Amino acid sequence: MELPDMFSTEVLIAFGLTVFAGLSTGIGSALAFFTKTTNTRFLAIALGFSAGVMIYVSMVEILFKARESLVSDNGIVQGSWITLISFFGGIAVIALIDRLVPTAENPHEVRMVEDVSEAEPGTIGKQGSVESEASRDKHKKSKLMRMGLMSAIAITVHNIPEGLATFIAALSDLSIGIPIAIAIAIHNIPEGIAVSVPIYYATGSKKKAFKYSFLSGLAEPVGALIGWLILMPYLNNSMFGVIFAAVAGIMVFISLDELLPAAREYGEHHLSIYGLISGMAVMGVSLILLM
Repeated sequence: MELPDMFSTEVLIAFGLTVFAGLSTGIGSALAFFTKTTNTRFLAIALGFSAGVMIYVSMVEILFKARESLVSDNGIVQGSWITLISFFGGIAVIALIDRLVPTAENPHEVRMVEDVSEAEPGTIGKQGSVESEASRDKHKKSKLMRMGLMSAIAITVHNIPEGLATFIAALSDLSIGIPIAIAIAIHNIPEGIAVSVPIYYATGSKKKAFKYSFLSGLAEPVGALIGWLILMPYLNNSMFGVIFAAVAGIMVFISLDELLPAAREYGEHHLSIYGLISGMAVMGVSLILLM
């Protein structure tokens, strides 16, 4: 494949798509504060749709292109083995990252918009816990520091691989990169809710919760920056194939481990499956139309 220059229009577009995907956490945060209830049916279908897009494009298009690049440089047998190892290597990396994030601070834990309206600024997120003013203020400050730090770390470690995946996919082919960016953006909406709700519990401030949630999405462009600064100068057919196969693994894991379980928690089982199939169908038709 022909690789773009480091300062080309393709690179700028890939960065733009990554920023768009990352900052959609702000949409989730806004929903948490400007709507009264969670539209669980919409989120169930949307998350299932995102999973369908990512699984289909990973298995049908990205993995195929990765194998094509690796086979052209290393022969059919060796190239196929490298593709397989890279795919499961990507899964292993994102699974390890997921294991290292404590469950309580995991931004992919499902939370509802209703949680915000139930949180009283005078309490610290535990029902029935009303403390003295001095003790409460001290508790709030310490919890804010811990919550802010842990949330920032959790979002960063989760979203950097997603940003890298979006950037590399968009760099390779916009017909793949655009739907992936949209799928990641949809995936980041409930993540924005999940980050803003506990921070509001800790601070009692919607403004701070929105700011932290919105800024946490900048971890996705950091992933793109890593791809641009570290990987692009050395990007050749073989390295592209390895990275692309790993990206496919990362996206399949995210879909199966995060998107589909979250979709089922937000709504009925069938809604998430309908969304999944719709995402696959839309992605399949899009790839044919863009040939």
